Amino acid sequence: MLVVVLALGGAAAYGVADFVGGLLSRRTSAWAVAFTAALGAGVLAVLAAPFLPGSPTAHDLWWGAAGGVGAGVGTGFLYRGLAAGRMGVVAPISGVGAAVVPVLVALALGERPDLLVWVGVACALPGIWLVARDPRGPASGGAAAGVLDGLLAGLGFGAQFAALGQIQEGAGYLPLGVNQLVGAAVVAALALGTRAAWAPRDRAAYGGVVSGLLGLAATAAFTVAAQRGSLTVPAILTSLYPAFTILLAAIVLRERILRDQALGLALCGAAVVLVAAG
Repeated sequence: MLVVVLALGGAAAYGVADFVGGLLSRRTSAWAVAFTAALGAGVLAVLAAPFLPGSPTAHDLWWGAAGGVGAGVGTGFLYRGLAAGRMGVVAPISGVGAAVVPVLVALALGERPDLLVWVGVACALPGIWLVARDPRGPASGGAAAGVLDGLLAGLGFGAQFAALGQIQEGAGYLPLGVNQLVGAAVVAALALGTRAAWAPRDRAAYGGVVSGLLGLAATAAFTVAAQRGSLTVPAILTSLYPAFTILLAAIVLRERILRDQALGLALCGAAVVLVAAG
């Protein structure tokens, strides 16, 4: 049950972080928000690590760095898609990708979930898609760009989850700090490659620190959950983060929850119950 609570807490924190980051990305460069978020989280984790329990090995630090590549790719392209108003395309693809990649890795490593967990997966994937998909989305050109952003973001987050799942229990926060700092470097490199502004120059960009701290809390919750023995369960539950973003948009921005989104929320709820029972 602790794994379920931690994973859902991670999903909620990621969902709020994406909501905040998406709003900020519409006011300034999405790459600058993503860079500030990762840098702020990384610096905090590194500074806090000596004062918190944990003794990481080189193995843990390398896996944290490997996950940081995925974190940078995922955050950068997700925020770019959100800034362009393509949430209805980017979010569902990224959420499904974030769930599928670590599950495939877990299977390759020999993990065999119970039948109820598989039924939960079968509910979660279409649930994520429906809850984040907006049928009133952009025209074909924007949709095509959103598909690319979503695929890259999903692969990035999925790779991050799979890598963080290899960090040993008791490693502490330093691997998470390395994860975020590498993510910041990757965001800057991707921005330079796409000739986009990445250095924070205004208040909105610096506001990305708030999103980054929420993301750090989510990453820590997922990592601890994954260290409890299973990668599949925390990966699936944490990947439900789009549901929390949609609910927050409905509460704060008064956005109407569409019929398909309501069905998706119901499927996500069923997935939580089934995975927890499994």
